[in-house]
Amino acid sequence: MTRQIKLGAFLPGGGQHVAAWRHPDSPADGATSFDFHKQLALTAERGLFDAYFLADGLAVAFGGGMEGGNAKVAGFEPVTLFSALAPLTTHLGFIATASTTYEEPYNTARKFASLDLISNGRAGWNVVTTATDAAAHNFNLDQQHPHAFRYGRASEHVDVVRKLWDSFEDDAFIRDKESGVFFDTAKVHTTDHVGEHFKVRGPLNVPRSPQGHPVIVQAGQSEDGRALAAATAEVIFTAHQRLDTAQEFYRDIKGRAKANGRNPEHVLIMPGVSPFVGRTEAEAQEKYDRLTSLILEEDGIALLNGLTGGTLDLRGYDLDGPLPPAPPTEGMKSRQALLRQIADENAFTIRQLYQWVASARGHYTIVGTAEQIADELQAWFENEAADGFNILPPWLPTALDDFVDLVIPELQRRGLFRTAYEGNTLRENLGLPFPTNRYAITRDDVQAA
Repeated sequence: MTRQIKLGAFLPGGGQHVAAWRHPDSPADGATSFDFHKQLALTAERGLFDAYFLADGLAVAFGGGMEGGNAKVAGFEPVTLFSALAPLTTHLGFIATASTTYEEPYNTARKFASLDLISNGRAGWNVVTTATDAAAHNFNLDQQHPHAFRYGRASEHVDVVRKLWDSFEDDAFIRDKESGVFFDTAKVHTTDHVGEHFKVRGPLNVPRSPQGHPVIVQAGQSEDGRALAAATAEVIFTAHQRLDTAQEFYRDIKGRAKANGRNPEHVLIMPGVSPFVGRTEAEAQEKYDRLTSLILEEDGIALLNGLTGGTLDLRGYDLDGPLPPAPPTEGMKSRQALLRQIADENAFTIRQLYQWVASARGHYTIVGTAEQIADELQAWFENEAADGFNILPPWLPTALDDFVDLVIPELQRRGLFRTAYEGNTLRENLGLPFPTNRYAITRDDVQAA
């Protein structure tokens, strides 16, 4: 089958852009409106997206304090929301974020296995390590754990969750009413994990789903993040402004995956793209300019404060002056480096920088016609920079409708995107293999010997 673009839809109800909720087309309460999220999910499925993706935070604080409050400070817990949306759709996948720093593996494994069953095999877990001291303050800590500690814990956390997801083999449940045999006890397995961070006996009390277990997604770009992604992730979300940096990341991750004994084709890399789509270039630019004009200065400053790891307080600086150096952070190291790169390469002032990253926090913003946006996606897809894209509509629902109604038909005309879903599970639609249960493999090997 000809290789085609995979698409995720990153759809926080409050919109991606820092001023999205102020746009006349957007509901001011979109972040906490279930009916609105339902509308977005149905539109994404109409557009044949692979998955609806949601990030998540564990604190209200935005940019290191309560300043810059907007529609992103409060919203639904993603697994809860997706459990309600899944029965209303038939093919759309649901990728929810959960923290390896502040959750125990058993809890994580159980809730995602449940979502996978509820959705008939359409769940994905976005693995995050959760930066910021603000989150740490909600979990019995005075400050966040160091970067290296978080990633060490994350690696072991994912390992334990995957073991728990294999607790029951796929055919363990017989449910024979006549004989009274409910399940085959030889096909249920304890985890018996003892490691540096976790001690988990198992088994998990949720069986496997039609896709085996949820798709594992990760988004780190630091050295530790790349190592974790190459070893564990099946889908990787990443942020790049240029083709050459996206190519470096793509080739590096594929090479690392191969070195880990994995098939690089089963590690899908999906950079984030924030599209402003117009029927003409002028119309697209007008949409961008209109949303940019709605940014409040305090929100723009708070956005940059948060993206630099909370170590740089820009209040009091000349907004039309350069971005000052940021102290090292234990938070989002890769995003801090990306912001510095964007500011330096474009000679942006503080104001220009927050205006540029306001739509997608460092992900690639494209302003143009459907043809121009399709040209960019095609260039990245065909030149070892992407297997697909995580689309971040700047405001909702209009920007999502624009992409579905204008860009997707253009991609389909070029043979770059599906015209119907390939399967019923998220794995089938992403072209990822069914994960064979590790205990079934072991038993088969013993029986063969």
